[in-house]
Amino acid sequence: MSSGGQVVLAFGTPEQKNRLLPAVASGESRGTLALIEPQSGYELSKIEMTSNGGANGFFIEGVKLFVPDAHIADWMVCVTRGKGENGGDPGLELLIIDTKSPGISITPLKTISGDKLFEVKLDGVKVPAENLLGGKEQSAGDLERVLQQASLAKCAEMVGGAQRVLEMAVDYAKQRVQFNRPIGSFQAIQHHCANMLIDLDCSRYLTYYAAWMQSEGIPCEKEIAMAKAFTSDAYINITTLGQQIHGGTGLIKEHDMQIYFRRAKASALSLGNATFQRKMVARQMGL
Repeated sequence: MSSGGQVVLAFGTPEQKNRLLPAVASGESRGTLALIEPQSGYELSKIEMTSNGGANGFFIEGVKLFVPDAHIADWMVCVTRGKGENGGDPGLELLIIDTKSPGISITPLKTISGDKLFEVKLDGVKVPAENLLGGKEQSAGDLERVLQQASLAKCAEMVGGAQRVLEMAVDYAKQRVQFNRPIGSFQAIQHHCANMLIDLDCSRYLTYYAAWMQSEGIPCEKEIAMAKAFTSDAYINITTLGQQIHGGTGLIKEHDMQIYFRRAKASALSLGNATFQRKMVARQMGL
């Protein structure tokens, strides 16, 4: 399910879920999540876009960056800042916005790995009151938990990519001959492959452990952040060594190695890079 669908599943009213999710499941409708702002990154406390309005609807102004698949999405969940219920601190308001609404402009962004990411500008976009997801402001902590689920799925994707890179590197090291012997017989190449396997299995076990905790309903914010931090760095390390083993062959467009290298860079940034995740781990440690 898309990131937008996951947010609807987590926060939507029964009516909103029934209206949107069956079409998402059948492939008849696509949703996405508009979260990041120029100044915010994945820090939810830095979201500044406000949802002006109330019972008669909302008017949205501002810019969202790196919105996935906005060009084909039928609707997006836009994360905005509320006014604060009963005079309290403003929480987050999640608004379901029809991407064909007047005032929306979508611009493709150049990406390192060909991801379809977009800048979305909202200029006085009107949103019906019934499109306020959940019908109330949401806490940042609740939305963070949904993003952590997406981070865990991204870790699993990275582990799969890293596994394929290792397989390609080992196969090539056995077949490529230099100085009348396979390059896999040289200690430097052997150590590269060994380091790749160490990084891969550590990433796999961190990801599996966090996934098990989540499936058992055990709080695992720290473990997910640990998995994302380690796997982000490990995937880049593994693809870098894979390219070194392949030499110039691994850099040409016709070879699969280069796309894994670019995907590793993009995946490390997605949903918070290793630095961001380490900050999350430190916060869970009470620091």
